[in-house]
Amino acid sequence: MFTIEHEFDSTVITLVDEGEKPLLEDVTINSFAECVTLEQYDPRTDTVAKITLSPEQLQDLAVALDLPEGVYQLRQDPS
Repeated sequence: MFTIEHEFDSTVITLVDEGEKPLLEDVTINSFAECVTLEQYDPRTDTVAKITLSPEQLQDLAVALDLPEGVYQLRQDPS
């Protein structure tokens, strides 16, 4: 399950783990114009882990999910 909320300066997506137990903590994705952040609470350390991706890194990740093992570089089409 997931939710989508539009805030003033970002879109917030929350991913909720609904599978078999043990369930993992929710993942919150904040999409800003200049970056995307992913946050997840870690109950073992009682902290929130945060990862920040540039728009280019996010694009690479989206493409990488559908590719086989290997090394890749995305290039703009010159035409």
